[in-house]
Amino acid sequence: MTQKFDVAILGAGAAGLMCAIEAGKRGRSVLLLERADRIGKKILISGGGRCNFTNLRCTPENFLSANPHFCKSALARYTPADFIALVEKYHIPYHEKHKGQLFCDGSAREVVAMLEQECRAAAVEIVIGVDVREVRKADEGFDVVLEQSEYRSAKVVVATGGLSIPKIGATRFGYDLARQFGLEVVECHPGLVPLIFGKKDLGSYGDLAGVAADAVTSCDSQRFHDKMLITHRGLSGPVILQISSYWRPGTAITIDLAPDRDLTAILRSTTGGRDVAAARHAFRAVLPQRFADRWVEMHLPKDWTNRSLAELEQSVHHWQVIPGGTEGYEKAEVTAGGVDTKELSAQTMESRKVPGLFFIGEVVDVTGQLGGFNFQWAWASGYCAGQAV
Repeated sequence: MTQKFDVAILGAGAAGLMCAIEAGKRGRSVLLLERADRIGKKILISGGGRCNFTNLRCTPENFLSANPHFCKSALARYTPADFIALVEKYHIPYHEKHKGQLFCDGSAREVVAMLEQECRAAAVEIVIGVDVREVRKADEGFDVVLEQSEYRSAKVVVATGGLSIPKIGATRFGYDLARQFGLEVVECHPGLVPLIFGKKDLGSYGDLAGVAADAVTSCDSQRFHDKMLITHRGLSGPVILQISSYWRPGTAITIDLAPDRDLTAILRSTTGGRDVAAARHAFRAVLPQRFADRWVEMHLPKDWTNRSLAELEQSVHHWQVIPGGTEGYEKAEVTAGGVDTKELSAQTMESRKVPGLFFIGEVVDVTGQLGGFNFQWAWASGYCAGQAV
């Protein structure tokens, strides 16, 4: 006999768990289905295992979407303060690490345990290790078909996540389901992901793997200031992950390797020397030694006139890199793109075409910047759907 529920939620990640909690608290019978062998897998590995669960400085401007206004309603209805209140209710110690980013003092397991306890209190039925094969529209709601069982649900919430980190179970299922029901999907690409050098830059800088520097990156009118890391394949570090979500193949990113610094001022002064040794010394004062020496070697002035020194100065503030690609979904923290927001209600996350069908979290075309913003979108979109199912 087919079991019936008010709400079936596909995916027990951050968004799915929040939605289940809120729907259950409202007296709905909730079924939460997860294909992995445990809930909250992405929460567990996030933030180096300490879960960067939100950001105190969260604004709509921290999100990328074809419709930049879509996220405003959800973010206003469920704020970082709301999630912090939940964390504090469970006495989970946390700290602000950098630019409003909040992390657990201990382990991300505490956040997952908190959400699991909230689900239990809300009488949510959680089933793990199951593959949803099909979702069909029925006379009264939807049929959710598994390999050896089937459920009937009045509402279905798709919280299946994106394509990033396939080793923990990422699939295309949510996008395929959206298309099945006639919803448009904005083209997906890896977000918050390391970039790969083109052939020329790899030959010039690939042997400097491990070198880190403070940098400003810019692309597509976006600008970020943080740490950059050279890898054996290209560029990584927070400032590169940030700009990667906005980068498109074939275009350049601009990197300022010495923000607000004038490296050649000493060379242009009457007391400074004007030779390779003096240039290396000046660049080493700001950049790591290996990188400083390589940069001077690669951009050696034709002569030591003020004009040539100005060109050397310009080179370090406007390094144009055309990446050969990204490290792909295996290394991406999120998936940019997803179910088109014009298909959904900004207040409830419900499909405009298919009443009773909802999409939340990463599967939607709303992508946060680095620093806890994607979790805040998961909590907020899950909350809004949970209030509406």
